[in-house]
Amino acid sequence: MTDPQQDWLTLHLVPGLGSVGFRALLTAFGSAAAVLRASQKDLQGVPGIRSQVISAITTPSPYRQAAEHELQRMASLGMVMLCFGDEGYPGLLANIFNPPMTLFVKGNPGALRKEGLAVVGSRAATSYGLKVAREFSAQLASMGVVIVSGLALGIDTAAHTGALTAGGETVAVLGCGLDVPYPRANTRLACQIAEAGAVISEYPLATPPDAFRFPARNRIISGLTRGVLVVEAAQRSGSLITARLALEEGREVFAIPGRVDSLKSSGTHRLLQEGAKLVGTIDDILEELHWRLSAPTEGSTAGPPSAAPSPPLSANEARVIGLLDVYPKPIDTIITQSRLPAATVSEVLLLLELQGLIESLPGQQYRAVSSASTE
Repeated sequence: MTDPQQDWLTLHLVPGLGSVGFRALLTAFGSAAAVLRASQKDLQGVPGIRSQVISAITTPSPYRQAAEHELQRMASLGMVMLCFGDEGYPGLLANIFNPPMTLFVKGNPGALRKEGLAVVGSRAATSYGLKVAREFSAQLASMGVVIVSGLALGIDTAAHTGALTAGGETVAVLGCGLDVPYPRANTRLACQIAEAGAVISEYPLATPPDAFRFPARNRIISGLTRGVLVVEAAQRSGSLITARLALEEGREVFAIPGRVDSLKSSGTHRLLQEGAKLVGTIDDILEELHWRLSAPTEGSTAGPPSAAPSPPLSANEARVIGLLDVYPKPIDTIITQSRLPAATVSEVLLLLELQGLIESLPGQQYRAVSSASTE
């Protein structure tokens, strides 16, 4: 008797078999084990299944061995696998047009079944966009809403960070394997998310972050939630793909306006012209989604909740922030004084800004925010 999860993963690892074909085979044969036992003739009777895929399914030994190794490695890394149709598979995601047949999860799978809001936007965000994403996410997370995003730099990182500092839950959806550190600057953040929510992917371990995978993962970001909040998006932003997918699935789309002369908000403004809900406070989201949540403070529009203690600074973060005060300092001076590589300083400055500890100014200058300290 075979292991159902190993059978499922064996089929998942067959090259060229996507979610649509996987689902067609399950409909025809009833289970992954039955598909793997099927004859070539029977498999040819399923429309849309290519000959190369049929050949691989009828000689599954390499994929079965790979599946066994993958399950062992997942167990050693504290990961689990959710299969489409499982009791623990998120119901909202199951109802989209093309749900992932397999979800790999690091963290708490239960976070995927709670009320959630996707928060997405530009990687090259402004200080305004980062601040708004962080504060909105913190307010909503403190009220029990799971913040879902894609772990990218910029708005995604600010959204995850906001949820964490409020002591809430957040889910990161990756476009690569869960063991692939991407983006590398967010490796530590990914670990924090797994402890306070979940990091998930539909891709097996060791899958590289190829560009074509990210539009596909966006359907999971929107599919897990009842709505998508777009904070700063240019005309060609991937966030607009997430918004379009949300509309196609009957989910709500919210947008925060930016400056009329800002190219980084041009896509957001287009969404508003096309009927997205304009958001000024979290009440605009709560009312549209008919959520009745317990606010931690009097009035949900009174600003972000009291933040939970921020995670301790790394040695590099402490070194850089120790060089800053309320007076702006050019990045070249920071690099020279810190004696760190330029790339490292750029990453550290971004992380400090996302934590609300420093502020970037025109001309690549930075300053500390009020009395930020390294304690």
